[in-house]
Amino acid sequence: MQRNWIGRSEGVDVWFALDNINAVSADIVDDERVRIQNGQPQFKIYTTRPDTLFGVTYMVLSPEHPLVAEITASDRLDAVKKYQQQASRKSEMERTELAKEKTGVFTGANAINPLNGKKIPIWIADYVLASYGTGAIMAVPAHDQRDFEFAQTFDLPIDVVIVPEGFDMNQTLHEAVPAAGLMHHSGDFTGMPSDEAKIKITAKLEADGMGQGAVNYKLRDWLFSRQRYWGEPIPVVHCQGECGIVPLNESDLPLQLPDMPDFKPTGTGEPPLAKAKDWVNTQCPNCDGPAQRELNTMPQWAGSCWYYLRYIDAHNDQAAWDPAKEKYWMSVDLYVGGAEHAVLHLLYSRFWHHVLFDLGLVSTPEPFKKLINQGLILGEDGEKMSKSRGNVVNPDDVIRQYGADAFRLYEMFMGPLEAVKPWSMNNIEGVDRFLNKLWRLVVKEDTLNDKVQSVPLEGDLKQLVHKTIKQVTDDVEALRLNTAISAMMILLNNLQTQDKAPQEAVEILVLLLAPFAPHIAEELWERLGHTEGLSHAPWPRYDEKALVSSEIQFVVQVNGKTRLQLMVGAQASDEEIKALALEHETVQKHMAGKPLRKCIVVPKRLINLVV
Repeated sequence: MQRNWIGRSEGVDVWFALDNINAVSADIVDDERVRIQNGQPQFKIYTTRPDTLFGVTYMVLSPEHPLVAEITASDRLDAVKKYQQQASRKSEMERTELAKEKTGVFTGANAINPLNGKKIPIWIADYVLASYGTGAIMAVPAHDQRDFEFAQTFDLPIDVVIVPEGFDMNQTLHEAVPAAGLMHHSGDFTGMPSDEAKIKITAKLEADGMGQGAVNYKLRDWLFSRQRYWGEPIPVVHCQGECGIVPLNESDLPLQLPDMPDFKPTGTGEPPLAKAKDWVNTQCPNCDGPAQRELNTMPQWAGSCWYYLRYIDAHNDQAAWDPAKEKYWMSVDLYVGGAEHAVLHLLYSRFWHHVLFDLGLVSTPEPFKKLINQGLILGEDGEKMSKSRGNVVNPDDVIRQYGADAFRLYEMFMGPLEAVKPWSMNNIEGVDRFLNKLWRLVVKEDTLNDKVQSVPLEGDLKQLVHKTIKQVTDDVEALRLNTAISAMMILLNNLQTQDKAPQEAVEILVLLLAPFAPHIAEELWERLGHTEGLSHAPWPRYDEKALVSSEIQFVVQVNGKTRLQLMVGAQASDEEIKALALEHETVQKHMAGKPLRKCIVVPKRLINLVV
């Protein structure tokens, strides 16, 4: 997502000459997007697909492009100006939305295709932005869906110049054709694979002085300063002498905001900090002459980019962090956040951290080792929660009814952490019942339940306890929180069936539950006789030997058909397993006195008797 957001692409800057226009204003020629070549005005576009140049049937300038006023024909002037005004009232998102209705106006001017000399009409349309690329595009409707829809709307030619394998040239087009295949109607390049044509057409444009290989990015500069009080003050001063802009000395950091009774907008266009005259007027760190502090503040993401580094050494008043502590704690083991963070906070943090790493101020190139995108919790109607839909679940109401532990536990039990899942008040009751069952197992009439006794933990229950420890431990590490809770529920159900529940098993269950439902776990821990808090107790460890079953369940088949499931000692030999199977009355019934020809034993799984 970040790679796409940054949007690095390799392509070509191509120059298109203007037809029958011999001059443009001098100030426009100073713009790098316009030039005069051999006495002819030309404008630049950027494309990643030079192989489609023979299929260009119209050009589009952004409504703000400096050439628009220069090239628009007099009879088109009113329509163009009206369209520019309409475009100015739309946001960039509205203008570039793919599903929107295609709009545009013909300027009355034409460009010249640098490869074949063909005249191409120049339009303006709001889906082209002045801030991206050169603010002008070549349109190839046969091989670009957006251009295709625009061409259909305004009845412009659609020329196929790349033919994919199996494509029928006589068919009626209903959408753009994938732009990979053999070149078609493309002069000397006809019949050539499109990937090869890209390289050769780029070389021809460069040789003719009409193009140059280039790299472009979707990501654009973003203004760093903000005209408001709340934000980190920028630690520079503007010297009123000859020093210009001067950074503060490190000893004067951190620069703090002044206390202000009124930090509302000034109404004069100056930022609110302009009101703090005593703070604003200061001395230049360079020449000691009069200076003014910077009145703008940093944007909110400036501080939130590196908060994890300050957590390492939050009380250090000499530096942002101690290098030794940074080296010990970094990188962050786990970052949990929504997918929408990818091109916002995560991108900023990684950028910030890369800069600090390049400066030698942090020891790791990346801030976060592992990323988990948690899924959205939907309303009970399966839709995204919103006030307008009336399906919002108020956490305070849930906690009032079921308590914080049941609320936490249910959120983790709903499904995989990454999955989108709907809330259900009915299902939270199941989790609530689980906690109540555990409470009743341990507590009876406000004292320890006499069912919990200091009896040995052994047999099948011991195996189940150690299997539960292993599963919960592994699941917590892998953030499979829902299956960890399922394993604890199975253990509790088994403990309830015991005449005497071993205290060791109950304590292990309470310890496993603690990260999920800390309040009830802490209370139960005390009820079980512990005077020190549960958080001081070590996490349970499983015994590998206890995981091994004393008996193994074998499927017994006669002539390939399953007839029986047989429990056999884990250490039994193949001959002993065979003897046990042959002695069983069900097996004897299906053998019907026929002689045994063969016995196949699949270890720990299956016995097949062939008669």
